[in-house]
Amino acid sequence: MSYAYLFKYIIIGDTGKHILLFFTVTYTKSGFLEIIKNARVGKSCLLLQFTDKRFQRVHDLTIGVEFGSRMVTINNQQVKLQIWDTAGQESFRSITRSYYRGAAGALLVYDVSRRETFENLNAWLEDCRRHANEYVTITLVGNKADGAAAQRQVSEEEGLRFARENGLLFVETSAMTSANVDGAFIETARVICNKIEEGYLDPTNETNGVKIGYMPGGRHHHHHDQSREGESRSGSVTIEEMEKERAAGTYGSVGKCC
Repeated sequence: MSYAYLFKYIIIGDTGKHILLFFTVTYTKSGFLEIIKNARVGKSCLLLQFTDKRFQRVHDLTIGVEFGSRMVTINNQQVKLQIWDTAGQESFRSITRSYYRGAAGALLVYDVSRRETFENLNAWLEDCRRHANEYVTITLVGNKADGAAAQRQVSEEEGLRFARENGLLFVETSAMTSANVDGAFIETARVICNKIEEGYLDPTNETNGVKIGYMPGGRHHHHHDQSREGESRSGSVTIEEMEKERAAGTYGSVGKCC
């Protein structure tokens, strides 16, 4: 299928220290053991929900990386998102780092019900900014927001504060109910489009995680303005705020892209 652009994403986040997996063991009616693996922040579940529109409660721990893709429509044009889901264990960190290079977007995921995953965000963010391109768009994602209030260990206000302090987009999601999952991926793509349109991201340089696609009638061309300097408007805003501003026609030049 033809597309105007291809954007490469990486999903990163912590599985927590010391314990790689939790096992919940229960007996079924037939007497067999049912083992449910908790892969911590739910990165793989987010990817599966976005690409396949389904939730898989029992999911094997990601070893190395997993891959998924989906076409989305932005301003009446097709954009292909190519997504790499990385392992969160420390032992795979060197593999994960190699995928930062060539990523246009990064989803930095934590579990709102496990504070340890939130406290480790700085290390992941530092890694991303050290190894990714200068204009990578990073969205902070607080997953498992569907849980009971008593189970929450990180407030939405804390997540938003961290995002604003570090110039990130922010959204809380639920891979189980699908709440805000599409928004996390698609709004990140809108910001990448914004950076291309404003001349901060060169779509002809594939090391930036962007590839110009082929459209009916010929190749899609974009003229990149090398003279622009400085950061485009991409951080310190929630996905919800972006959607409201775009609906009101006040969100920068996102609508010009693609």
